[in-house]
Amino acid sequence: MKTQDYIALEEKFGAHNYHPLDVVVDKAEGVWMWDVDGKKYLDCLAAYSAVNQGHCHPRIIAKLKEQAEKVTLTSRAFRNNQLPLLCQEMCELTGYQMLLPMNSGAEAVETALKAARKWGHKVKGIAEDKGEILTCTNNFSGRTISIVSFSTEEQYKDGFGPFTPGFRNVEYGDIKALEAAITPETIAFLVEPIQGEAGIIVPPAGYLKAAYDLCKKNNVLFIADEIQSGLGRSGKLFAFEYDNIRPDVVIIGKALSGGCYPVSAVLSDKEVLGVFNPGDHGSTFGGNPLGAAIARESIKVLIEENLVQKSHDLGQYFRDELSKIPSKHVKEIRGKGLFIGVELHPEAGGARRFCEALMQRGILCKETHTHVIRFAPPLVIKKEEIDWALTHISEVLQLA
Repeated sequence: MKTQDYIALEEKFGAHNYHPLDVVVDKAEGVWMWDVDGKKYLDCLAAYSAVNQGHCHPRIIAKLKEQAEKVTLTSRAFRNNQLPLLCQEMCELTGYQMLLPMNSGAEAVETALKAARKWGHKVKGIAEDKGEILTCTNNFSGRTISIVSFSTEEQYKDGFGPFTPGFRNVEYGDIKALEAAITPETIAFLVEPIQGEAGIIVPPAGYLKAAYDLCKKNNVLFIADEIQSGLGRSGKLFAFEYDNIRPDVVIIGKALSGGCYPVSAVLSDKEVLGVFNPGDHGSTFGGNPLGAAIARESIKVLIEENLVQKSHDLGQYFRDELSKIPSKHVKEIRGKGLFIGVELHPEAGGARRFCEALMQRGILCKETHTHVIRFAPPLVIKKEEIDWALTHISEVLQLA
């Protein structure tokens, strides 16, 4: 079967909830992908930062196979010998006291929201059903009903109401708006240290620190959604480290499993995650031995191969070189680490046509919010591979 055959099948039998580029991937290794027709591509999306360690990393694949031949799933009705080690290693790495594992990023966000609400009622003393969680404009934390309830993107909400109450948006990056929104019934503030789906939006310098201080002053939980920006993507283990803060709750996912299996988690201390009692919350697959073993190896790869520092250094180089491209279409280049957004002027005709042109040249990336091209390759990328990509990116950005 050829590319068009697969596309025709998917269009006929699959729900049309995505608009992918018309490339049909057959295999991948490191930063490279091959389609079913044998054409080779440089991956500059990394599955929305889920494959920071590179596609099919041999260490992670070996651990997956090893664990899959022993036991894959026990449910949390029984214990397994991988979850305790994952909890210990992640807590020792990050300095938090507890980890609660889930599967998808959205599940981890829902877990954090439930923990925060229960903390607000049981610990802070806010009356039941009266607490409020503050969120940010242009946020993206997943696709569940509760999460889209606080989205400011109308398409994410269209036709999905009624929506979950108890959330209120404040302008991202506006510390005065946050300060004005906090009341005695405010439970938590949920924020992405760098907004990914919004177009790689980096907040003003000092914003996260000021927001953190406000939360501390008012006994409000500061929740950092690091699902995309965390685990090396931003050039730090977590993007919040640029502001020298320690969030009360950190949400992680995507690269936690190197793209080999859905694993997510919430990190916090006993005061917050200790509010859960047996039966309060759970997941059949959350914390399963296969996922835990894969996550353990994925984190070891990230640390032992120095991928966080590589992201920092190569990301700076990539952005610097992009800024040298003489293109009338480019409005702004922004980001941290290998988390880069190239925003185009509206007159450029949208980012998708540039992504399609890059695909024809063997580079895979994706538009976000119409006018932004996202460049976020696996962190194992090499300088010479970036240089190769820059040659083609430069030519594409100078198209009419």
